[in-house]
Amino acid sequence: MPSSALARSRKPRRGTELVCEKVFRPLAHPLVLLCARLRVPPPVVVVAAGTAGIAAAVQLGRGSLLAAALLVQLKTLLDNADGQLARLTGRTSAFGRYLDSEIDLLVNLALFAALAWTTARPAVALAGFLALTSVLSLNFNVERLSRAATAEPEAEGRGTALLRRFYGLVYAPQDRLAEALVARRPALTSPTAVSLLANLGMSTQLAAFGVLIALGQPLAFAWLAFAEVAVIALALLLRRAPSGQEELA
Repeated sequence: MPSSALARSRKPRRGTELVCEKVFRPLAHPLVLLCARLRVPPPVVVVAAGTAGIAAAVQLGRGSLLAAALLVQLKTLLDNADGQLARLTGRTSAFGRYLDSEIDLLVNLALFAALAWTTARPAVALAGFLALTSVLSLNFNVERLSRAATAEPEAEGRGTALLRRFYGLVYAPQDRLAEALVARRPALTSPTAVSLLANLGMSTQLAAFGVLIALGQPLAFAWLAFAEVAVIALALLLRRAPSGQEELA
């Protein structure tokens, strides 16, 4: 049944990203069922999501805001579909996870480069990219550390090894920084903190970006990313439990 297939395709994680769970996952599910029937490999859907994201960046750079906004949402839809497809068909892999993470980074970089081009505000766009990357990294790592998740050993081909090396260069420093931050602020892995940060995930961020592009205010997304970083920083610095432990809630 479709409902049981949707349940099987759900990623086990603490914290619910409402925009993902209530909007994009249900919308992506019919596509997931079709791809499963056609035996489409999940990495193909990952590449399709990346293609839609790069196309969105091109349209944003050209000033075609409505087309860019729609392509951003298509990218998010496909980004939800690839993981669902992998879990539903039992084809999760280290290769797919690395590819997904690295294509997401490439798309975000392209979107902010297009934002810099179309607004002539490269410094703001660069700072917005770094802010968004920081928030997404914290979101991912806090959830991971709250489960004390460890990577499972998998057979590694040449492609996976190459992607893993790139991950080590780009993401591993972010992971170590998040681990150091959680060590200093253990309350970051509390259920409340994980739930709050879950709603700053990729689906929510790109949904907001798409809306702001459609409204003709794409640069506002950079300022939104700054605001998220500022709120998180203030919560970490100012909200302390009476016992001396910090709280993010």
